[in-house]
Amino acid sequence: MTDQRYASITEVSELIRQMKVSPVELVREGLKSIEELNPKLNAFITVLANQSLEEAQKAEANIKNGQWKGPLHGIPIGVKDFFDTAGIKTTGAFAPFKNRVPTVDAEVVTRLKNAGAIILGKMNMHELGMGTTSLVSYFGPVHNPWDHNYVAGGSSGGSAAAVAAGLCFATVDTDAIGSCRLPASCCGVTGFKPTFGLISTMGILTGEPVDAETAQTLASIGHSAFTCRTVEDAAIMLNVLADPEMSTSKEKDDYRLAFATTTKPSLGIVKNFTATNEVRIAFLRAVETLQALGYTTHENIQLAFPSFDFKQIEADRQTVSRTLFQQSDVLLLPTTTDLTPTIAEATVAGPQAVSSDNTFFCNYFGLPAISIPCGLSTNGLPLGLQIVGPQWGEGSVLAVAHAFQKATAWHIKHPLLAT
Repeated sequence: MTDQRYASITEVSELIRQMKVSPVELVREGLKSIEELNPKLNAFITVLANQSLEEAQKAEANIKNGQWKGPLHGIPIGVKDFFDTAGIKTTGAFAPFKNRVPTVDAEVVTRLKNAGAIILGKMNMHELGMGTTSLVSYFGPVHNPWDHNYVAGGSSGGSAAAVAAGLCFATVDTDAIGSCRLPASCCGVTGFKPTFGLISTMGILTGEPVDAETAQTLASIGHSAFTCRTVEDAAIMLNVLADPEMSTSKEKDDYRLAFATTTKPSLGIVKNFTATNEVRIAFLRAVETLQALGYTTHENIQLAFPSFDFKQIEADRQTVSRTLFQQSDVLLLPTTTDLTPTIAEATVAGPQAVSSDNTFFCNYFGLPAISIPCGLSTNGLPLGLQIVGPQWGEGSVLAVAHAFQKATAWHIKHPLLAT
C-alpha cells in the first residue's frame, strides 16, 4: 500500500474497483494523518474513527463480492458541520449547538452513503457560516496548511484545509457568498458551487432557530457545494450529489462527458472585478494559458451587480443568466480580491476579512462557479481562478476548468506539512 493521501478520487477509485487499494487502508491513512495534523490545522470537529473503519470494511467486502457502487465507493469524505448526520454531533461551530445530535441525515449525506462513500468526520467552519475566515468557531480557528499563521478562508475553512493537507479526498459544503470557493482559493484546492437548486440544501441544522439574516441567506442564496482536488473529481462528486431532474444540462447523466466536448466554450474576461495588482497578474497569466490552448476570448465583460431585492431574485436570475452570457459561454475572473490574510490581519479586519466581492454575485444570481488553483503568491500561498457559467451551464464550467488543469500543475502542488 503506497501513500495515497494526495491522489485524486479518479485515480484511487479505479484502484479500489480493481482491488489494488483497500478502502480500509485509505481510512487508516486518513485517520493517521488527522491524528498527526489536525491538532495544528483544526480542520475536523468530529472524527468518526471506529464508524469509518467499520464502513470501510463493509465497502471492501461488497467490492470483493462484485458489488462496486461507483467511483465514490470506499472513498473517505468529510462533511461540513452544517449538514445533519444521524446520531453524530452537528453543530454549525456554534456554542448553543455544541452537543446537538440530529436523528436524520441531510440529503447530501444520504446520497454520499448510497454511493458507498465513507464519512470520515465533520469539518470545522466559521460559526453558522457567517464569515469568510473560519477563525470564529466554538471549536477554535482553522489554520491554513500552507502556513499555519494564515487563515484557511471560510466559511468552509476546515474542508479546504483538510483536502489540501491530504486528510480526506473531498468534502460536502455550503456556499452562500463564496463560502466554498474562497477557502478553496486560499488553500489551493478545487471548490465547486452548482446552479442554485441542483444540489439539495435539505438537512442544514434542521429545526433549529437561527437569526433572520442567516435564515434569509440560506433560503435565498445558500447553495450546497463541495471541495475536492481536481476537476475530474468535481464531476464525480456532481454525478452523485446533483438531482438530475433539476438540470437542463446535456451532461446531467454524467458530468464527465463535458471533458469529451469537441467545441471549446468561448471565454468572457470580466473587466470590473476587484483585485490587487498581484492577484490581477496571476489571473491574466491564467487567461494567457487558456488563450494558448485555442480558446476564444471576449474582453471587457461587465458584471451585473445584485439589486438585493429578494422579491425580484428569480426574475433577476433569469435576466442575468440570459444577458450576461450573450457573447461568451463562461466568464473568467479571480476568486479572491487580495492575498490570503494572516490570522493576525484577519482578526483585526473582522469576520469578512477574505472579501466576497468576486464571488457573491454567483450566489445571488444562482450561477454555477468553480475555483481552481492558478498560481502562488509572494507569501507562498495559493491563488484561485474562478470560472462562472450560466444557469445549468455546469458542463462548460467543468470543461474549461479541466482543460486548464491538464495544461498546468498548480492543482498538484501541496503544502509542506509539519506535525
